[in-house]
Amino acid sequence: MEQIVKDSGITPQEWIDIALLYGAPILWSCVILIIAFFASVWMRRLIVNACERAEIEPTLSRFFAKLTRWVILLLAGIFVLNRFGFETASFSVLIGAVGLAVGLAFQGTLSNFASGIMLMIFRPYKIGDSIIAAGQTGTVYEIDLFSTTLDTVDNKRIFIPNTAIFGTVITNISFHEKRRVDVVLVLQHSADIDKTRAALTEAATKVPGCLPDQPEIVLVDMASVGMTWQVQVWSRSGDFLSVRQATIREVKVALDSAGIAFAMPPTIDPKR
Repeated sequence: MEQIVKDSGITPQEWIDIALLYGAPILWSCVILIIAFFASVWMRRLIVNACERAEIEPTLSRFFAKLTRWVILLLAGIFVLNRFGFETASFSVLIGAVGLAVGLAFQGTLSNFASGIMLMIFRPYKIGDSIIAAGQTGTVYEIDLFSTTLDTVDNKRIFIPNTAIFGTVITNISFHEKRRVDVVLVLQHSADIDKTRAALTEAATKVPGCLPDQPEIVLVDMASVGMTWQVQVWSRSGDFLSVRQATIREVKVALDSAGIAFAMPPTIDPKR
């Protein structure tokens, strides 16, 4: 060691001065980085636990936790560089310029990202819900920060950008536990109203799988093509399709038995 000191041309006192000049900042920088590391881990866990208590989407909570951790580490790094005399102002400007360029290049992706955050905050639907969104109908398989994945009844998987969903009307079909089945039919003017109502009421009470809620038989209109009736029964959301098919069958059987003819084929409300 003495030989190294002699060969360097630096006196022992100068080595001591160098150690005092740079040793303390290096030591404090290590302490700051260690504290920042443990603080970032602690904040990450705190945010995840808070989001779980608030029932925030796990994907969103993990994103916020990671973002907070990296912000803490970045601020600690900038502070350490500043301690050693680096000009951090120009460094910050450079980061801002790079961020702006990246933002312009990924404008559509960032838009999907922002829409994904809003969907996770407001939660208009969750995994397993049946929805109509962006012109597509299906069961929600996955929700992430950039897209929503749907599975259709004919076993197709659809990936929809979150921007296309958040900017349009979202219909959550399975949000409520029960749904109303509406069967619309047009009968001939010659059909007796009381007889028709009695036949449709009997048919509605025989629908298998329907809920005990009182069915409704509504005379909607008397147009030139015929008399428009609507049969309304209630079902569980998961049984909607089977109850609708059963309602159509019971209505057809009851009208045939009563000798009541259709003015045109019965239809199903397209909004249902």
